[in-house]
Amino acid sequence: MPTHTWQKSSYCGQGESCVHISADPGPGAIHLTESADPTHSVLTTTPRAFAALLDAVSARRPGR
Repeated sequence: MPTHTWQKSSYCGQGESCVHISADPGPGAIHLTESADPTHSVLTTTPRAFAALLDAVSARRPGR
């Protein structure tokens, strides 16, 4: 099983359930996990698909 260096979302407060992200070097994959998931499931996607997700989430942010 590969080892990932995870980064916690900057929007996550201490002790909260948080989204974590890890990226493979180069044009590799993006990995996402959620700290409260007892199964420690990891979602893996492409950088392009992840960028599209971020664009969609940003477009729905209040005040935009």
